[in-house]
Amino acid sequence: MTTDLFKLYNTSEARQTILQRGPMGEVQVTPSLAKGLERVFGEQLPLEDAVRRIVTDVRERGDAAIFDWVEKIDGVRLENLRVSPDEIEAAYAQTPADLLNALHFAADRIRTFHEKQPNPSWLDWRPSGGALGQMVRPLERVGVYAPGGTAPYPSTLIHCAVTARVAGVEQVVVVTPQGRAGLAPVLLAAAKVAGVEAVYRVGGAQGIAALAYGSESIPQVDKIVGPGNIFVTLAKRQVYGQVDIDGLPGPTETLVIADGEANPRLVAADLLAQAEHDSLASAILVTPSRSLAEAVQVEIGRQLEQLSRAEIIAESLQNQGGGVICTDLAEAVELNNLYGPEHLCLHVSNPWSLVGQIKNAGGIFLGEHAYEVLGDYTAGPTHVMPTMGTARFASPLNVRDFTKVISLFGLDAAEARAIGPAARRLAEAEGFDGHAGAVRRRLGDLESGD
Repeated sequence: MTTDLFKLYNTSEARQTILQRGPMGEVQVTPSLAKGLERVFGEQLPLEDAVRRIVTDVRERGDAAIFDWVEKIDGVRLENLRVSPDEIEAAYAQTPADLLNALHFAADRIRTFHEKQPNPSWLDWRPSGGALGQMVRPLERVGVYAPGGTAPYPSTLIHCAVTARVAGVEQVVVVTPQGRAGLAPVLLAAAKVAGVEAVYRVGGAQGIAALAYGSESIPQVDKIVGPGNIFVTLAKRQVYGQVDIDGLPGPTETLVIADGEANPRLVAADLLAQAEHDSLASAILVTPSRSLAEAVQVEIGRQLEQLSRAEIIAESLQNQGGGVICTDLAEAVELNNLYGPEHLCLHVSNPWSLVGQIKNAGGIFLGEHAYEVLGDYTAGPTHVMPTMGTARFASPLNVRDFTKVISLFGLDAAEARAIGPAARRLAEAEGFDGHAGAVRRRLGDLESGD
């Protein structure tokens, strides 16, 4: 059973199976999802079309559309969208003290880390030539999507909102879905800890549309951050351009590189921790040691019996996980760079020796003490990281994601004369006579009356 659950592959097999991904945003419409679409829309619709209907309706009808879609999808008829300050205070007061301490501890670590990130404006002022520079300004309003319902993620709310606050964002608002049992108190407590401006009880595509276009109750934002289900991801893709987004996150993923000295109990624990997120999560081991891989197989079977989400973990490991037996650590690094995982965990005797060879990863966790679970909660860097191979060009959520750059041009007359002729010639080459004429008038090549 364990062998079937956590299969071992050679390198060529791994390239053809577990190291392959579908297109970004691709999703399989399961029978349960198809049934849900038919229940809500009265017909079978492609997911993109279903999301587009919701987004368009919210854009056109505002709050009325939001109330209708929440009732259709979640079975809840809301009386209002904004969570009152009293409700937030009450949730904070009823949260156990040790959990509040953990929320504050995580927020402090995230704040301290991001306050160290260089992000200054700069100006190059010269006695002759004038000045050029960049002015860094925070975004005015950011919306955080916080997954809720049966699996609330207060850590995601804190990671996103605290980082935005460090960047200087004036207003941070949160949307989160409310189920029949109401909002999870821990999410509201996290919102207070993170210092958000407001919380709104709406999720899904309708929540994303509300943030993008605004409604009578929900303000329009400049950027939307935070992960969600496939409806959230597709809605973010559809509203991009109206607002900025942090990316289109796919299922979470971890790749562990381990040598023969690694502790199989800890390697297995890290793989299981990743796999319990979601049945689509990927947890992959790459090692040159077959004996270690086999020991990890045994440990996975042993530890799995003790975990409450064993069914989800088993499906994740069987369909997206496995162990890859490679030739050496150099080949393991090559496979990592090909895959570009969200999380790369280095369970090797000298992890720092491999760092310079890593080209693609959202985050690198060096050694058994720097394990990925700490990155999820309390290490400091945000846990919102690129997935689906986008680590080739994308970065974890950070302070710069909540700022914009305004270029400054402060040239004096001498500098303008020095660089004008080349600008004029380039304008002529592009066929822009008006551009060239604007240069000539400054250089005195045209009469003032021309």
